[in-house]
Amino acid sequence: MPTPSPSRVTFVLLAAAVCVLLALPALADSQARIVRLSDVQGSVQIDKNTGLGFEEAFINLPITQGTQLKTGDRGRAEVEFEDGSSMRLTPNTTVQFNKLGLSDEGKRISEINLVQGMAYVNWLGKDDVSLSFSHETISLNRPAHFRVDTSTQVADLAVFKGDVAVEGPSGKLAVEKKKTVTFDIADNDKSSLSNKIQEAPLDSWDKEAISYHDQYAKNNSSPYGYGVSDLNYYGAYQNVPGYGLMWQPYFTGVGWDPFMNGAWGFYPGYGYMFASAYPWGWMPYRYGNWMFVPNFGWMWQPGMWNSWVNVPRYTPTTLTRVTPLTPPTAGTVKTVTVGRVGTMSPIMASRSVNAGSAGMGIPRGSVNNLNHLNRQVVKTGSAEVRPAPQFGATPAARSQSSASRSQPSGGYAPSRGSSMPPSMGHSAPASRPSSGPVHH
Repeated sequence: MPTPSPSRVTFVLLAAAVCVLLALPALADSQARIVRLSDVQGSVQIDKNTGLGFEEAFINLPITQGTQLKTGDRGRAEVEFEDGSSMRLTPNTTVQFNKLGLSDEGKRISEINLVQGMAYVNWLGKDDVSLSFSHETISLNRPAHFRVDTSTQVADLAVFKGDVAVEGPSGKLAVEKKKTVTFDIADNDKSSLSNKIQEAPLDSWDKEAISYHDQYAKNNSSPYGYGVSDLNYYGAYQNVPGYGLMWQPYFTGVGWDPFMNGAWGFYPGYGYMFASAYPWGWMPYRYGNWMFVPNFGWMWQPGMWNSWVNVPRYTPTTLTRVTPLTPPTAGTVKTVTVGRVGTMSPIMASRSVNAGSAGMGIPRGSVNNLNHLNRQVVKTGSAEVRPAPQFGATPAARSQSSASRSQPSGGYAPSRGSSMPPSMGHSAPASRPSSGPVHH
């Protein structure tokens, strides 16, 4: 093996130093928190408190204290919190994240205001949350699953699981599971309690989203829960000799790198943060380190959990080209895209999945057994799929790849050979082609 020249060694060391400097969170103190905009369907806008007002939102944009989200007539969105708790927004809904911080004892605290519309909350109870709507406030430090709908005339709170305490002008009220309380806004939020829950059109969307997270985030042993289910649906872990436990998305290919699609979003107090366009692209861009592994391609090494980063870490390499991680120049606050950004239609026609797509364009849970489909793409370079709508559809309507029609349908149901490693879930074997990167 030839010895690298001094100039090349110097270049690599300088590049590594620059990468480390870029990875440091700008002005992000020990009490700073970010949560994940984990799903975007249709028209969704975000106000990052930059002074520009609302702008187009896309998947994996960080949400910081002071951020607002707004969905349009056909828009839906999901927000994931560090412990895996989630909030889903239906069309014509606006929320404000008034506080995302830490107590002096290190407890995560979230204060959210539902300005208008309907939101589903599945709170796992590991952290504290306060949700305000109308003149009412819900405070939670235990698990609960509920739906809140608020307008200028009336507000409803329906509790699916757990029990929820709400406080407002009329005092405190405990709402048990499978019950609904309605507040009359015009009459000082006077409440009336019902012993049943009236089904809403998007209840099925919420339930299937929870099932997706429950199935693919099983046995997670990492310190964080946000993004885990997407890692396990869209890729697989394996132990690589000399590198340890590594993760790689399905459908990578020659010439693919993890930074070729995404955007730079500006946040006051933090500067620019990189948001990946890939549906799994959260944890690998906030924690751990990307490495180019010979005969495997780009892989992510989990770890470095003590602090999140604005710019993803990676080990520089001279073995392949990589898209430069260069934040926009100082003085600008507009969002700057790189390649394609992450938007998702909940309904898709038949399409071809190609090597190098890395899961982009495949809605969560819409295709069964991506591991099997990935093997077909490795062999042939592409495969035809007919994805089902993303959630909100009956299991019988779920579709799968044309290469795996004989497999059971079921959308988000776990497939044989799961993708989670022993330390973070389950393991799955990876196929190794005779040459070039492995697209396990």
